[in-house]
Amino acid sequence: MQVPYLRSTSVDDRPAGRRPRTPQWPRRQAVPIVLGLLFLLAAVSAPDGRSLRTAYSGGDPGAGYARWERAFVASVDHPDAPPPGADDWNCEPSARRPRPVVLVHGTYENASSNWSALSPRLRADGYCVFAGNFGAPRGDVVKGRAAVPRSAVELARFVDRVLDRTGARQVDLVGHSQGGGILPRYYLKFAGGTEPGYPARNKVHHLIGIAPANHGSTVSGLATLARRLHILAPVAEFGGQALADQTIGSPVNRRLDAGGDTLPGVRYTTVVTRRDRIVTPYERQYLGPTRSGGPVTNLTVQDLCPADRAGHMGSAYDPVVLQLVSNALDPTTARRPDCAEAPADRG
Repeated sequence: MQVPYLRSTSVDDRPAGRRPRTPQWPRRQAVPIVLGLLFLLAAVSAPDGRSLRTAYSGGDPGAGYARWERAFVASVDHPDAPPPGADDWNCEPSARRPRPVVLVHGTYENASSNWSALSPRLRADGYCVFAGNFGAPRGDVVKGRAAVPRSAVELARFVDRVLDRTGARQVDLVGHSQGGGILPRYYLKFAGGTEPGYPARNKVHHLIGIAPANHGSTVSGLATLARRLHILAPVAEFGGQALADQTIGSPVNRRLDAGGDTLPGVRYTTVVTRRDRIVTPYERQYLGPTRSGGPVTNLTVQDLCPADRAGHMGSAYDPVVLQLVSNALDPTTARRPDCAEAPADRG
């Protein structure tokens, strides 16, 4: 069966006397092409070469995976399952680790594929760890597609459940991409995560964003291309509203950024890699402090380990990034990342 808009017309099929028209590229064709380029960009943004080593990539049945690609493939059969170490609803926070850690996955990811390295690491370090799935129906492998305000409501319900079950007063949020930037910030500002007039009642103590989508992205020019082709809306309809919400200048971004990046009583840390090809330009990932907002720490992986090749998708599996997250969660036990654990730079 031929799809009408892909059907070609031969010279002999043209009505007599009608001049041939210049071939045009239908916008409808452009939508899957742009989305395909986005997936390809995600695939090549991860480091190649030798596998990234983590403390939890061995043969332990409860261990996770050392690479995001393997974790994603493994999640296909169980897309709603938590990563290793997460969602023990009987976990009781300790005096040493009084705040549960809630992990927030990124766009086109899920909790298991995004956090198969960090979750068991944090659990082994004594944290109560929880990882929800947001922005897609149960059973979907590719999550984080829904409109950001809708996903923020889902995140709010999940955090409330964690607080209720653990008895904790606050949580720390650790997120990747959308889950480290626009989504948790929208939750904090508009979906009940904070009380700006009474910061002591905030539900979140610290937001740590890995390769966070904080101020929109060009997606290495693909978002700009889609806008110029006037196909951004069809791309969002086909691939999820979260894509459009995370573009530079989107209504969601404009509303979120109005009044400054931070809120009173919340600490903020960004962990950014210059090799990011998804949230671009990478400088848009950083947060700026506001007069009444909480403190901000912006970290760049290559400032510490210049040879680190972690890209956007692989950043949540990079040993250097994992150490920086652990340092941010507990500065009293912070140590400098071992750059030798990062993949060698091939130039």
